[in-house]
Amino acid sequence: MLLHAETSSLVLVDYQTRLLPALHRGQQALDQALRLAQLARLVGVPALATAQYPAKLGNNPAALTALTAQTLNKQHFDACADGLIDTLPAHRSEIVLAGCETHVCLLQTACGLLARGYGVWVVADACAARRDSDHQLALARLRDNGARVISTEMAGFEWLRHGEHPAFRDALALIRPL
Repeated sequence: MLLHAETSSLVLVDYQTRLLPALHRGQQALDQALRLAQLARLVGVPALATAQYPAKLGNNPAALTALTAQTLNKQHFDACADGLIDTLPAHRSEIVLAGCETHVCLLQTACGLLARGYGVWVVADACAARRDSDHQLALARLRDNGARVISTEMAGFEWLRHGEHPAFRDALALIRPL
């Protein structure tokens, strides 16, 4: 099954300034999230973010906030419990999800979305946890629960569909420098 730009929304979970330095490959995950959000913007996929206890963990970086329509501040690990569903655009059944930490807020939010009937696509290279072992275990568990695990590049090319897409050259410039 392929991802479709017309039915996708992007949710970026908790890339907070005080949390990222403590994560294994945190900066790389943020870099991929920024690339993913830019790709989403190019193909018309709406994007939003979440922030867990921003007073303690800091806000999301300004570059990420600039690429999202809004940020949902939350207290639950599962963003659905704090109103995520109400912030998602109507008629978009596929949620492309990336964030921190993979085995906590990302996992619980993905499970909350799956329980509500959404198709969930987890962008593995745009996720991070304090320990790589927790990241890997969470990805396996997400697969077991029905989430599709993809990369930033997969999402970009699936949203584009073909080289004749009007945003192809701009998207390729984002994807290929890796």
